[in-house]
Amino acid sequence: MQSTASLPHVVVVGGGIAGLAAAARLSGADGSPRSARVTLLEAGDRLGGKLRTGELAGVRVDLGAESMLARRPEAVALARAVGLGDALQPPATAKAAIWTRGALRPMPAGQVMGVPGDLDALAASGVVSPEGLARIGEDLDPDRPVTEVGDDVAVGAYIADRLGREVVDRLVEPLLGGVYAGHADALSLRAAVPQLLATARGGGSLVQGVRALQAATPANPAPVFQGIDGGIGRLPVAVAEACRAAGVELRLGAEARSLRRTPDGWQLQVGEELLEADAVVLAVPAPAAARLLAVEAPAASAGLAAVEYAGMALVTLAFHRSELGALSGSGFLVPPVDGRSIKASTFSSNKWRWLAEAAPDTFVLRTSVGRHNEEQDLDLDDSELVARSLRDLAEAAGITAVPFASTVTRWRAGLPQYPVGHLDRVDLIEKQVAELPGLALCGAAYQGVGIPACIAGGWRAATLVQGALAREGTMGA
Repeated sequence: MQSTASLPHVVVVGGGIAGLAAAARLSGADGSPRSARVTLLEAGDRLGGKLRTGELAGVRVDLGAESMLARRPEAVALARAVGLGDALQPPATAKAAIWTRGALRPMPAGQVMGVPGDLDALAASGVVSPEGLARIGEDLDPDRPVTEVGDDVAVGAYIADRLGREVVDRLVEPLLGGVYAGHADALSLRAAVPQLLATARGGGSLVQGVRALQAATPANPAPVFQGIDGGIGRLPVAVAEACRAAGVELRLGAEARSLRRTPDGWQLQVGEELLEADAVVLAVPAPAAARLLAVEAPAASAGLAAVEYAGMALVTLAFHRSELGALSGSGFLVPPVDGRSIKASTFSSNKWRWLAEAAPDTFVLRTSVGRHNEEQDLDLDDSELVARSLRDLAEAAGITAVPFASTVTRWRAGLPQYPVGHLDRVDLIEKQVAELPGLALCGAAYQGVGIPACIAGGWRAATLVQGALAREGTMGA
């Protein structure tokens, strides 16, 4: 067995799920061959980044992301590798609604990120007006001119041109807002809804393109999303425990203040300490990565500094179940065009069986507030955010009960934005960083904001530094 002393030293900066995934891959904590001695630095007082659990009314709840896409394999695979396979749990219900045009209306079937393929289902939902439906019908005209999109285009601009503004405002915006906390008119089609890019470039009907996509997708009984019994926030804790058991040094309250290339590798200043490394993985948000790269990769640093972020707040409420009327489904989304305070609500005790079983007499739900460049509400007192949420919940779902417990979690600069041209910017940044051997980047700012995408990015960064170390002959005897 290879001794620890013979292994190269890799420092991972950032203890979110991307950094933890990189550390797990390098250390062998995820079942991979061990290739490095790893030190992970986290500036804050806990690991996990935007994945976090807390306690409300004696019940564990997620205070950040609450589910992970299961149609991508990375998150489920990592959960199983660190012993959470038996805890994986799909939503008990995925029946969601849209609060628009004065009512809770069912999310129409047969759509891709709000773009309709089943016009009968859309009409039955009542989400779009008769005028809006007529405008969508124009897309099916074989004589309709092709919409030119070039290399990339804003999601909102392209869909509005093909289907009309109402589809963007009442379907696409709330769905994209739930993922990016951004705006369809600014987000990149290529980065945010890549499955529609080939259809867009091919020209012709967008509705027909969505139908073709769905027809080409094989039936899959597996759940689209997965949660974890006890909360998604258990995942980074389990990965960290596996890393620690594999010999990773996990250091909290350890901020990397500078990064310098040396003849033998890299040097990081951590407080008053100078930490030597053979390779470095930067798994921090774009502003922090920009600061660390300012000297060694100024062009990449400038590109990262230009990445914008959206902030949001989660308002989690606990009610006595006996005081609530019947609430069905997993919750609802809110189009910004309707001018409400909240942008979504999740009926957590309906959505997650583990939560309903843990607190059968309690009903937990949460709302979200804030979007890119619309974050002023995050400065309101907790009590005001709760009050605004309750007003919207009363109007949308008839909830008049008073919660007996609440908590507000603010995620300032929580979600990076993917504007038109984002992937080209990322490609250029990564090429510039690749000129520095033994350095790699990962995190939500690059190839995807979801949990599986961040894990995949961490694994890719680990592979890149492994390759660099092998080429330099520092992989050990």
